[in-house]
Amino acid sequence: MQVSNFNLKAALLAAGLIIAPSAFAIDITGAGATFPYPIYAKWAESYNVKTGVKLNYQSIGSGGGIKQITNKTVDFGASDKPLKPEELEKAGLVQFPAVVGGVVPVVNVPGVTDGEMRLNGEVLANIYLKKIVKWNDPAIKALNPSLALPDTAITVVHRSDGSGTSFVFTNYLSKVSKEWSDKVGADTSVAWPTGLGGKGNEGVASYAQRIKGSIGYVEYAFAKQNNLPTVSLQNRDGEFTKPSIESFQSAAKYAEWEKAPGFYEILTNEPGKATWPITGASFILMHKIQDKPLNGAEVLKFFDWSYTNGALMAKGLDYVPMPDNVVKLIETSWKTNIKSKDGAAVWTK
Repeated sequence: MQVSNFNLKAALLAAGLIIAPSAFAIDITGAGATFPYPIYAKWAESYNVKTGVKLNYQSIGSGGGIKQITNKTVDFGASDKPLKPEELEKAGLVQFPAVVGGVVPVVNVPGVTDGEMRLNGEVLANIYLKKIVKWNDPAIKALNPSLALPDTAITVVHRSDGSGTSFVFTNYLSKVSKEWSDKVGADTSVAWPTGLGGKGNEGVASYAQRIKGSIGYVEYAFAKQNNLPTVSLQNRDGEFTKPSIESFQSAAKYAEWEKAPGFYEILTNEPGKATWPITGASFILMHKIQDKPLNGAEVLKFFDWSYTNGALMAKGLDYVPMPDNVVKLIETSWKTNIKSKDGAAVWTK
C-alpha cells in the first residue's frame, strides 16, 4: 500500500522523529505602553499564525515598560515617551518608533455626540487645572454657541499609572498653556490638580464611559472601541480638527527622523490645517548589548515583519504606519547599534 507524503510526515511527527518547526520558535516578551496595545495584539496574532512565534506583551503603561526593560525582565520595552539620547546612553538602550497615533479627549456629556463639542488648548488645560468646573462655563459656551450645554459639574479623568499617553497629553498642554507648563509640566506621571485616576487607557475609557459629565483622554482606538464621543480640537493653525488617520498623518509628516538622534521626536502641536494636535509616536526600547541575542533577533524579526506586512492592520486601527524610508533608517540603526556580547550584529538581514 502506498502511503501519501502527508500521512508519512504526520506519522513521523507523531512518533517524535520529526520536530515541528514551532518547537524551535523562541517566544518573545515585551511590556509597556497601552497606547499601541491594540495594534501590537493584532500583529502578534497574525505573526504567530505565520511563524509559530508567540509575543507575550504586558500592557502596563510606559513607565512600567521602561522599568522592565531597564531591569532586563523582558526582551523589549515600549514607551510613548521617547527617552532623550543621554538617557538612552546612560541605560545602555536604543529606541525606535513603531507606529504613530493620536491621543484624544473624550467626553460624556448628555446630548453631545462624537465630534460635536469644540475645545481649544487653553480651555482644555483650564479644565484639567480645575479653573473650569462646569460644562456651561462661558469659555466652553463661547466655543460652542449652538450646543445646549448642561449646568453639570465636570469630572476630570486621568491616568493613575506611569503613562506615555499622559506624557503626550501633558506635553501638548505644556505647549499651549504657560500656566500648565509652570505648575504641572509634562511627564509620564504628574501631580494632577484634580480628577480621578484610571489604570491604563482601559481604565480611563471605563471611567469616561460610566460617569456622566466626565472628560478623559485615551488613545484613539480605545475611544472607538468604547464608542466614546471625542472632541473637535483647535490646532496650531486655528482650525478645529477631528481625530482620524488623516489628521495623524498630517502631524507625522513634520517628523524629521533622519535628523533626530536616538529617534527622539515629539509630534504634539505640529503645524498644518488638517493636523490633529495631540499626535505622538510609540517607541520600542531594547538593550544595545543583548544578553540573549537569539531573543533580540526574534524581536527585530517581529517588527521587521510588522513594518512590512502590518501597515493595513495599523491603518485599520487608525494608526499611522512607518513610511518605507523611515523603516530603512530604523533597520540600518539595528545593524549598527544592537549587538551580542561578542560584538556581532544581531540583525543581519
